[in-house]
Order: sequence, then C-alpha cells, then structure tokens
Amino acid sequence: MHREMSEPRPDWRQRVESQGLVFGTPSRGRDGEPRPYWDESVHYVFQLDEVLSVEADVELLHSMCLEAVENAVAADRFRDFGISEQVWPYVVESWKRHDPYLYGRFDLRYDGTGPAKLLEYNADTPTSLLEAAVVQWHWLTDTHEGSDQWNSIHEKLVARWEHIAGSLPSDEIHFTWSGGDSTGEDHITAAYLQETAAEAGLNTVGLPIEEIGWDPLLERFVDLEEAPMSTVCKLYPWEWVVDDVFGEHVLPSQPQTLWVEPLWKMLLSNKALLAVLWEMYPGHPNLLPAYLDDPGMLTEYVRKPRLGREGANIKIVAPGMEQETGGVYGDEGFVYQMLDPLPEFDGMRPVLGAWVVGDESAGLGIRESAGLVTDDGAAFVPHRIPG
Repeated sequence: MHREMSEPRPDWRQRVESQGLVFGTPSRGRDGEPRPYWDESVHYVFQLDEVLSVEADVELLHSMCLEAVENAVAADRFRDFGISEQVWPYVVESWKRHDPYLYGRFDLRYDGTGPAKLLEYNADTPTSLLEAAVVQWHWLTDTHEGSDQWNSIHEKLVARWEHIAGSLPSDEIHFTWSGGDSTGEDHITAAYLQETAAEAGLNTVGLPIEEIGWDPLLERFVDLEEAPMSTVCKLYPWEWVVDDVFGEHVLPSQPQTLWVEPLWKMLLSNKALLAVLWEMYPGHPNLLPAYLDDPGMLTEYVRKPRLGREGANIKIVAPGMEQETGGVYGDEGFVYQMLDPLPEFDGMRPVLGAWVVGDESAGLGIRESAGLVTDDGAAFVPHRIPG
C-alpha cells in the first residue's frame, strides 16, 4: 500500500459532475488550504493480496456485527445504546421479522502491514457511495488501463435489490432524504440508490422526507400524489426519525410501511457497537479495545459520542496528540476506544471505507485528512490495483 501523485484529467470536473457528483464542499490539505473534495491528483495503490486480506476482514466483521445485534436483542441491551424505551419492542420486532437490509460502510484503519482495525460502522445512512461505486471507476478506466480496482459496488447493489424484492410489500420504492442537507450529498446518494433499484426492475419515486404525508383515515404514509408508500429507502438517521413528530407514526405502521435500512440497524449505526463487539470478541485482531461511558484501563484513547457524525465531538487523549472537535453530539453518552492513529502517507492520513452490500464485501472508498480526525474537511481520493 502506498500513495502516488497523479496528473488530473484536464476535464475532470466536468466528467465527475456528469457522473452525478455535483456537490463538493472544499476539503483541506496539509497546509489548511482548500483542495477539491474529489481529488485525483493523488491515489492509493494496493497489492492484490492486501485487498483480499481486507476483504476477508470486512466479511468477518459483518458477521460479527450481526451476532452483536442478536446479543443486544436477546439481552435487552438497548439502554447501552441510548435508545428510548418506547422504541425497544419495535427494534426487536424488526430484527425478528428479518426486515431486509441493503448496505453499509466500515471505516477501517489499515497501513498494509497488519489486519484492518474497525474504527466505526456506518450501517444506517452511509455516504460517499457514488464516489466509491461510479466516479473512481471511471477515473480508473480513463487513466490506468490494465489496472484493477476493489469495486463491484454497483453490480452488487443491483443484485441485492433483485434479491430482496420478493420480501418487499410491493415493487414500488420511495427514496427519501432531508431537504435540509445544504451540501446535497444525501440527495445525490439517495438518487444513486434509486438508480440501482430501477436497474433491478423496481419502480421508484424520489421525494424529500419533509414532503412525506400521513393519511389519518387510511393510517398510511403517502407521497405528493397521495399514493401509499409501502417501502421507503431513507437517507435520514433512525435516531432522528424516532424523535421527529412524524416518527410517532413510523414505528406502529411497520411492516405495513417497510423501511430500508431497517429499524434494527439502530444497533449497528451506534458507536456503542464498538464496546459490545470488544466485550464479545476480546482481543480480536480486527478490533480495538472499547468501553462504554468510561475509558477503563485505557491511557490513550478516542472518546466518541454514540451518535456522532463527520468527526464531531471527538476527543483524543494521548501525550502530544490532545485534540477535541466541536459539535452538537454527546448528550447520548460516549464510547472510549483505544487510540490507534491513522497511518501517515506524505503528511495525509487515509481512512478506508470498505463497503458491504447484503452479506458480501463490495468495494473500497478512501477519504484522507491532514489531522487525526476524519471530518468534513476530508477529501475523497481514488485507488487502484496494478495489473
């Protein structure tokens, strides 16, 4: 694994925009100067054996996470996840119904010299999907003939929709996102997911979540045409849904209206998962020691809010590395994970975003930042496997 400089395509901006990447909040380089969010002036190179190793790690982590859900449900551990008590029975029902799931993204520490280490699991509303599935693939075919890429994300998403179609209430799916997302990233991700479902032969409708209606007579969610919404694929966190006013209808109306990702993924998109996994698999080579609400024996650690996003409210405690980011999270409690700093390549630190679709490892996206925390100033950079 190493980092290489590369010459950007002269018309790269027009190309990525034509592929759907029309948002791009500027990222930051080593000197704090702005850099493009999509940055093809650099890329990472992996050997095939490295990719195969991480791919196996991802599928093992995925199976461990499903075991952690089973553990949490069987032992009524919802309080450890900060989930409101009125939500508990609905999470249990969602899990026992085997509500279908689509995808997720593991954020990993990896430097090419040992097993990948789990930093967190984005299992409910993962983004950077279009970049990983489509944009970097076109970059590869345009610039590195003969090279390969760890990337079957698009094909596996289409196949997954085909696989779960029979367990959905109908062949129509509504895709929704928040109109309050000023970057447009959520909308783009939802639109791309909608495209993969359409390619799988499903009928699709897109609308912001703020425009979803409730018919009190039929006791059903309806769209702008007042058509019933049987399946909703959302890019909106479950913890926000259950706290919203319309959330009081979401829970009891399941599975008449089925949601993707399912409600049981509240247990996977919560950083309490890290502590539960360590408890279940102490010393596992793909895990870092992690504890709920207290650092325990850890002297160097990262404090993470259970429901934090984009590197917000992170605190690093270690000699010479002390750092704390701002934000609005933390009331829900914290998880303490042993500090294992991201590796440094040319002054930048990559985090590997390894995608799982259904139960299969599907591909890789890389975001890199100058600091120890991968935040909203990180840039997305492509990767390749030499032919």
